[in-house]
Amino acid sequence: MLEVVRFNQWVNPAFDETFVARPDVRLRVRPYEAPRDETLAVLAQANVLQVSAARDELPRPWHVTGELLEHCPRLVCVSSGGAGYDTIDVDACTRAGVAVVNQSGGNAASVAEHTMGLLLAVTHRIAQSDRWLRSHRGFRREALTGREIGGLTIGLVGIGQIGRRVARLAQAFGMQVLATDPYVGADEIELRGATPVTLDELLRRCDVVSVHCPRNAETMKLFAAPQFERMKPGAIFLTTARGGIHDEAALHAALASGHLSGAGLDVWDVEPPPLDSPLLTHDAVVATYHTAGVTAEARRRIAGMAAAQILEVLDGRRPPRLVNPPVWDAYRARYERVLGRAPV
Repeated sequence: MLEVVRFNQWVNPAFDETFVARPDVRLRVRPYEAPRDETLAVLAQANVLQVSAARDELPRPWHVTGELLEHCPRLVCVSSGGAGYDTIDVDACTRAGVAVVNQSGGNAASVAEHTMGLLLAVTHRIAQSDRWLRSHRGFRREALTGREIGGLTIGLVGIGQIGRRVARLAQAFGMQVLATDPYVGADEIELRGATPVTLDELLRRCDVVSVHCPRNAETMKLFAAPQFERMKPGAIFLTTARGGIHDEAALHAALASGHLSGAGLDVWDVEPPPLDSPLLTHDAVVATYHTAGVTAEARRRIAGMAAAQILEVLDGRRPPRLVNPPVWDAYRARYERVLGRAPV
């Protein structure tokens, strides 16, 4: 019997339903609050572990670290429940011969739409108007004068599954699109609908900067005081990527000084951010709670993708969204040792 384990965070039913037709695969759902020793005993038999991609949603003891892997001798794969994988130590998995997979692209349409929603909410002051209308009287409509986005230049920091969709949507609004991405060549960036530029040029030229890169050692605090200072006066900062890529204090300082005119933020250092976060008190900030990818369609799509990919792993096929390709030789050896057969 092949063993798949997930925790009892809500997932779309499509995930669990996929395994019903596979009598050779047992899905086990562990409560977060269960005794640790009991859960470790279950994980000791697991072949695949499915975990949340949101670092503040998954309790720290169940983040996939080198220490946790020591309790999982039969594990061959860790599956992230989203495009990100902040809860998984990818290097530790690679050293152990454990494949890491994600669901890249599963929520890309939702996140791209949310990005444009944040931009419109900032430029047309929709959220601010809503707040004032519920709590204030005596202000003039002109106090909420907005700005059209047609004709503005948007810069995308990362043009993968999400970024390329944002590029198409931005073009539909009549925006010029620039992009920087160290993993995508200039010709391919153009095919994805943007003009390739360096990060410095993007900061200097763009009216809107939108972040769509993964959180890793290279991107942590990629946006700090020097980067915000290099952005155009009056520019807007958007991020639906991950907290930690931008420095929240530096962003607040750039807004408070008037150098930046607004920000749309879906991700935070701590999620949800504390109620006394300075960014939440600034009228030019539109704030959401890491919900860009939380739509009914995206959750259903990701659940189905994750379950299907897990079955591909258990059937010995190479997973289509392998996060750590260098693991492959060690993975093949571990897979054969654990399951008694080699993957394809």
